[in-house]
Amino acid sequence: MLEYVSAHISWIAISNLKLHWSYNALTSELVLPSASTLSNLCQREYALTVDAIKKQVLSRNKVSLGLDGWTSTNKLAITSVIAYHMDSNWALREVQLAFDEVDNLFLSYFGC
Repeated sequence: MLEYVSAHISWIAISNLKLHWSYNALTSELVLPSASTLSNLCQREYALTVDAIKKQVLSRNKVSLGLDGWTSTNKLAITSVIAYHMDSNWALREVQLAFDEVDNLFLSYFGC
């Protein structure tokens, strides 16, 4: 699933027979899940992640939000929203709440 998400490939593409044939040509042991299986898996993982973040962050009295951004060597710009909080041992913890690719128009405006 990670490969499809990171490559921006539609999950419906997994239903393509030629894609199945090309994967089977690489290894016959690979079993590709259906698009609905991938969608259900993603929704389940999302719900588990949200619950874990709520348990970790919302049990604290105060949370600070930060915005971070960086650019990879191939000029792919990413921005991220991070929640910072103190745990019960007074150690600073952070949780990434969201991230997204920054639009090229935005980058050109700032001369990147």
